[in-house]
Amino acid sequence: MDGHRCRFCARELDETFVDLGLSPLANSYLPPECANAAEPTYPLHARVCRACGLVQLPQFEPAASIFDQYLYYSSYSESWLLHAESYAAEMIVRARLGPASEVIEIASNDGYLLQYFQRAGIGALGIEPASGPAAAAIAKGIPTRTCYFGRDAAAALCAEGHRPELIVANNVLPHVPDINDFVAGLRILLPDTGRATLELPHLLHLIEGIQFDTIYHEHLSYFSLATLETVFRAHALRVFDVEELPTHGGSLRLHVCRTTAAQRPSPALEQLRRREEVAGLDRPAIYRDFQAKVAAKRGAIRDFLAAARRAGKTVLGYGAPAKGNTLLNYCGVTRELIPFTVDRNPHKQGLLLPGSHLPIRDPAALIAARPDYVFVLPWNLKDEIVAQLAEIRAWGGQFVVPAPELTIIS
Repeated sequence: MDGHRCRFCARELDETFVDLGLSPLANSYLPPECANAAEPTYPLHARVCRACGLVQLPQFEPAASIFDQYLYYSSYSESWLLHAESYAAEMIVRARLGPASEVIEIASNDGYLLQYFQRAGIGALGIEPASGPAAAAIAKGIPTRTCYFGRDAAAALCAEGHRPELIVANNVLPHVPDINDFVAGLRILLPDTGRATLELPHLLHLIEGIQFDTIYHEHLSYFSLATLETVFRAHALRVFDVEELPTHGGSLRLHVCRTTAAQRPSPALEQLRRREEVAGLDRPAIYRDFQAKVAAKRGAIRDFLAAARRAGKTVLGYGAPAKGNTLLNYCGVTRELIPFTVDRNPHKQGLLLPGSHLPIRDPAALIAARPDYVFVLPWNLKDEIVAQLAEIRAWGGQFVVPAPELTIIS
C-alpha cells in the first residue's frame, strides 16, 4: 500500500490498522470446475489516515468487476426485511411522506426496502448497479435504474425533475471508491427541505468487537462518526441526527441535510461524539493495538476447530457472506475442518467459497448431515439463524458464533 493516498483527503497512508495477509475478493465465488484454478489474491491491509481518521483499503478491482454480477440479495434475510419495514414506517412519519412524495434509494438491491414505501402509496425509485438484484426489483414492480451513483447520475436525475424528500443509502458508502463523487451527488440531488439517511457499520464497534471479518476488499472504507461529519462538511452537508443500530454488528443511521437547512442537531449526536472521544478514536493507540487482538481471536477460532476435529466432532458452516470468507481465509480454515457450508440464497448454492473452497449447499444438507456444531458465519444474524435451525438441538447440536467472542450456544 506504499504510495497510496487517502480516498477522501489525499493524505499519504502510513499507519497500519490491521494486516490480514493475502486474500481473494470476498464475493468471488467459484463454480466447482474452477476448484483447481489459480485465484487472484490481494493484500488485505487496512490503514488509517492520520489527517481525517478514515480507515481504508486500497481499491484493487474496478467496481464493475465486483458489483455488476453481485450475488447478494437482501430479501433472503427475514430480519433485514423486518428492519427495512420498520424503517419505512418510521420515516413516513418523521419525514411527513405522502402520495406526492418521492423516495430514492441508492444501492436499492432487489427492492427489499422500497417495496414498503410503494405499498404505502409513496413514489419510489431505486438506483442499483448490480444487474441481478436490479432485475429482481423491477420484476416486483419497483422502478430501478441500473447505474452507479455520483455527481453525473445526480445531475441527470435532477434534470428529469426528481426532487426526493428522502434519499436512502444503506450500506453503500463503505463500498464506494470515490467518496467525494458520491457525497457530492447527494448534495446535488437533495432538495433544501429534504433529508438523506445513510446506514453503515460503525468503526467503534468493529474495534471493540474485534470484528476483523467485516474487513474485505469490496468494503473499502470504515467510518467513525467524526470522519463522516468531516466528509459531509466538505460537501456542504451536515449530520443532524444519529441512531445506533444493532445491524451488522453495530451500525449508525445518519440523518443528513444541507448545511443551510433548518434541522437542529439532536442530543444523540452530541452524545456519540463524546463517546468516540472517550474511546480514543482520535488517538493512535486504539488503532495500533488492533492487530494483536485480531491475532488472538484467530488463535481462539483455530483452537476450537482443531479440538473439535481431535474429538471426532463434525463442524459445518451456515451462511456464505463476504465476512465469512475473510474469517475462513485469515484463519486458514479448510474443508478438513469445515467440510461445507449452507446458504438460503439459491444464487450461491452449488458454488465454492473463494480461497477456502468450501462448497455451498442448500440448508437441507445441513439437517441431513446432523453436525455436532453449526459455525455461524453471518454472526450478525445469529438470532434469526438459531431460530430457523432449532431442530438441530434434537440431536444435541450446538451453534458456534465467532463474534464478538467465540461463543457456543446450546
